[in-house]
Amino acid sequence: MKRAHLASALLAVTVAAGVSAAATGNADAGVTRPAAVTPAATLSSNWYASAPYLMPQSNNPPDPTVVMAATGQKAFQLAFILAPNGGGCSPTWDGTSAVSSDTVVAGVINKIRGAGGDVSVSVGGYGGTKLGQNCADVASTAAAYQQVITKYGLKAIDFDLEEPEYENTAAIANELGAAKTLQANNPGLFISITMPGTTSGTGYFGTQLIDAAKSIGFTPNNYSIMPFDGGFNGGSSQVAALESFHSLLMSHLGWSSATAYAHEGFSGMNGKSDASEMFYQADFQTVLDYATSHGLGRFTFWSVNRDRPCGSTTDNGVCSNVPQNAWDFTKFTTKFAGATPPTSTPPTSTPPPTTTPPPTTTPPTTTPPPTTGTCTIAAWSSTVAYNGGAVVSYNQHKWTAKWWSQADVPGGAAGVWTDNGTC
Repeated sequence: MKRAHLASALLAVTVAAGVSAAATGNADAGVTRPAAVTPAATLSSNWYASAPYLMPQSNNPPDPTVVMAATGQKAFQLAFILAPNGGGCSPTWDGTSAVSSDTVVAGVINKIRGAGGDVSVSVGGYGGTKLGQNCADVASTAAAYQQVITKYGLKAIDFDLEEPEYENTAAIANELGAAKTLQANNPGLFISITMPGTTSGTGYFGTQLIDAAKSIGFTPNNYSIMPFDGGFNGGSSQVAALESFHSLLMSHLGWSSATAYAHEGFSGMNGKSDASEMFYQADFQTVLDYATSHGLGRFTFWSVNRDRPCGSTTDNGVCSNVPQNAWDFTKFTTKFAGATPPTSTPPTSTPPPTTTPPPTTTPPTTTPPPTTGTCTIAAWSSTVAYNGGAVVSYNQHKWTAKWWSQADVPGGAAGVWTDNGTC
C-alpha cells in the first residue's frame, strides 16, 4: 500500500514567517542569536491524539491560525522529518532544510502557539530517506530526533513508518529503539506509531513491527493504521479494518479488549485517495462514531493542506476533490478532542434553485414515487435540504445521501446519493 504525500505539487509556499528558532552550538561573544521558539501551550493529550497532518513548507500550506479559528482545532502534526537528501544522520524538513538552521517552520510553530495551540512533529512518511535507514544505530537515531524535540520544545512526536523503511528490519529497529529512548529521556512525551492499513488491519510488516516493539519493551501511546490506498470503500470498510487491527493488538501484545482500543488509532485520508478511493464527510462521521464509542486513542487524517474544495486546480495535494467547505474534515478531529467546532454552511454540489413562493392557497407539491411497491421510507423532495446520511425513497429504491444536498435527484449526475436497492 502506498501513501503518497503529494509534495510534488510544490505550489507557491505561503507559510507565514515567524520568529526564528534558537540557534544551536556554543554561544560566541557579540553574536546575536535568533529568538527562541515560543514555549508550547499547555494542552491535554487528546489534542495531540487528534492533531491532523499539515505540511508547513509544501503543498500550498494554509495559515494554521485561520484553520484554528474556523474549526477550534488546537494542534497540528507537522510533516515530515527525514534524513538529508545528500546522505547523513541529521534531521531535516523534507530532506532539504536542516532543522539546526530552520527559521521557517519555527515561525509556523510560533504562530500556532501564539494562538493558544501546539504541534506534534511527524518523522518518516512515504517519500524520501528516513533517519532510521541512514543512522548507524539506535543511539545515533535517537540523538537526531532529540535535536528536533529540543529545538522546538516538543511534547509529542509521530513515527510514520512506511515503505521502503517499513520493510527494512534494521531501519525499523533503529526507529523503535529511538522511540523507546526518547520516551525514557522526555517524560510525558506523547508518541504515536503510524503504519499502513489493510482490510485485515495491517499486513505482515505491520505485525512484525508490533512484535519488534514488544520484544524491546516499548509501548507507544498508540498504534495507528492508515486504512486507505488498499481497496477500501467508505467508512464502513475502514471500521472493519480497525476492528481487525484491534484483534491483532490483542493477540500479538496480550492486551485486553479495552487496552487494545485505548492504544489504537485511525489515520485517514480526506476526499480522493491516491488510489482514487473516495472518502466523504459522512465516512469520517462513521469512523468518528466508532472511535469515540470504542475509546480509541487517536483520530487524525492526511491532510489539512487538502482540506479545502478544488477550484482552478484539482491537484490532489492541495484540495480534496469532493464537495466541501474549507476545513470540513478538520472539524472531525476537533470533535474527537472533545470540543465543539464552529458551524458553517453545508457544501453544495449544485446551488439550490431560486423559486418564487407559490400562492398561499396552493401548498407546494412534489412528484411522488410510483405508487406500486411497498416503500415506507419518506419520498425524496426537491425542496428539502438533506444532510449526509439522510435516507429517502425514490422510484421504489432506498437512497442514502453522501453529503449535504438539495435538488439533486437520486441517481442523477451529481452522484450525491448511494442506491441501496429496492425498498
